[in-house]
Amino acid sequence: MHRSNDQRFKLLLLGGTSDGRKMAEALHDAGIFLIYSMAGLVRIPTVPYELVIGGFHQFGGLTQYLKDNHITAILDVTHPYAVNMSVQAATSTREVGIPYLRLNRLSWIKNTDDDWHTFDNWPALFDALKNKNRVFLTLGQLHQNQLETLATYTNQEHVLRTAVKPIFDLPKSITWIKAVGPFTEKDERALLSKFNIDAIVCKNSGGIATQEKLNAARKMNIPVFMLNRPELPQADIEFTDLDTCKNYMLNHNVET
Repeated sequence: MHRSNDQRFKLLLLGGTSDGRKMAEALHDAGIFLIYSMAGLVRIPTVPYELVIGGFHQFGGLTQYLKDNHITAILDVTHPYAVNMSVQAATSTREVGIPYLRLNRLSWIKNTDDDWHTFDNWPALFDALKNKNRVFLTLGQLHQNQLETLATYTNQEHVLRTAVKPIFDLPKSITWIKAVGPFTEKDERALLSKFNIDAIVCKNSGGIATQEKLNAARKMNIPVFMLNRPELPQADIEFTDLDTCKNYMLNHNVET
């Protein structure tokens, strides 16, 4: 990665995930100048580096922000399903001629004893749920069209767990639980038993913070209805583990 002679290396780290926060802390501690971007919907941390909260529309868009702040490179450590942000990052870095790097969190891998049903879109997934009675929704925020679909399943009960309050009014069939991971298998088994859950709906988010619901489902013989990952734009350099990404950033933040 190269920088011009009149500026120091400035990294824009797109985060909002546990990996993003860990990466930001490690790079800051190593002396790399970084700006950390996050939605700030769950919590806004107190950190010793600069934060951008709520996106880049407030600055005239990401491309304009990169130009105005003389950003040297973007490191994308957003959620695997944050398609819009990753697409915008790939587009904007091309427009200003700086590198776009991304840390791709590894997907969960199906165990031979897992009862997983995978889908490429929400309509197909929800349609497959019609015969279930009590569904655990652990997929983040629900959108209006998803809620409208679930509301038509009048004989079905739903338990929705999110870190922040839902942005739309929930139908009467949905019981909302506010919780932030990581979750233990013991707690997940207790929740599934309490509500007598017979199906789990989730994304293949990967990571350890929420994977215990899958271990609980396997042991309790509960089927999992999972949305496949979206296709993301190609990054200039991609990583699949935190340490490799961190070491690269520590060794390539000056002119070569």
